[in-house]
Formats: sequence, structure tokens, C-alpha cells
Amino acid sequence: MSLAPVPEWMFPPEGGFTAEDLDHLPDLPPHTELIDGSLVLVSPQAAFHALVLFVMEHALHHAAPPHLRVRREMTITLDDDQRPEPDLLVIHANAARNLPQTTFVPSDVVLAAEVVSPESRSRDRKRKPMLYAEAGIEHFWLIENERGKPVLYTHQINDSSDGYDQTGRHEGIARLGEPFPVEIDFGEIDRL
Repeated sequence: MSLAPVPEWMFPPEGGFTAEDLDHLPDLPPHTELIDGSLVLVSPQAAFHALVLFVMEHALHHAAPPHLRVRREMTITLDDDQRPEPDLLVIHANAARNLPQTTFVPSDVVLAAEVVSPESRSRDRKRKPMLYAEAGIEHFWLIENERGKPVLYTHQINDSSDGYDQTGRHEGIARLGEPFPVEIDFGEIDRL
């Protein structure tokens, strides 16, 4: 059995990859992120991950005020070597510039949310929240799979902008006031 040759794009240039490279590398798999100058390829999503995102996106979309928009699986260009892709974003409406757009800047983003996956636990729980806080993104949500049920942990950037403080833990129906009033019924997952 012979192995397929490694694609040329997998070999980093001297100095590492840059945020702009994500838009120009041929045959790059979908949802590739750039963390610390390295490409991060994602595994296929589990049903839990997809269903949680569907329920959250639907609830946020219907509750969002006119000046905000909800986006899934779009990157945030934080700097030259950081371009993570949160699972869900809430952005300012004026940031939704055009349909070919592939990334936002931190000032566009009101909320970044991550659904924890087994292969990305450390990134979702530690590295990405640190990057989002350092970039000044006000709200961060982390959704964990606890005993087969989604649990939403809400966070707000702390006063020194070097991290997030947890502001809540929500199971079942999450009734939230920030970044805008919204009710997310995770029980909907059982009906999908």
C-alpha cells in the first residue's frame, strides 16, 4: 500500500503561514483555521455539534436586534498569524460587507461561541478564548457536552481585557440578557 503524496500547501513557508494565506492556498480543506501561524484542520462534526449550532443559530437569528447579525463558521483575523474560526459569531450588521467575504476583524464581533469537540477541547477551552479576549471580543460562549446534554457557559471580557469571567451556566432553556435578550431552548435538539 502506498501513501498519497502530501499536498504542497501543507508545508509551511519560512516564517509560517499568515492569515491571508487561508484565502489563497489551493485545495485547503473547509474550515481550516490558523492558530499561532500553524494550519489547524478540523475533524468531521458529530451530530451533537451540528444540532447545538442549529438550535443556537436559529434562536439568536430570531432574537437579534436590527444592528446585529449571526454568522456560522466564519473566521476572525486577529493578526497575521491568528485566524480562528468560531462555531458561531454575532457581528455588527455593517460588518456583513459582501457575500464573498471570508473573515471579520475583532471590532466587527460582539460574540464568539465554541461548541467543544473531543479533538479540539484544549483549543476551545483555553487557547481560543485567550485569543478572543486579547482581541477585545466582549462576549464568549462555550458549549460543553455534559452527559449527552448541552451546557452553555457564558463569559464576558474582564476589566483588564486579558481574559473572560464566567457570567453563567445554562442547561435546558437558557434565558440570556447579553449581548441581547434571547431564549435558547436546547430541548429542541430532541425534536430535530
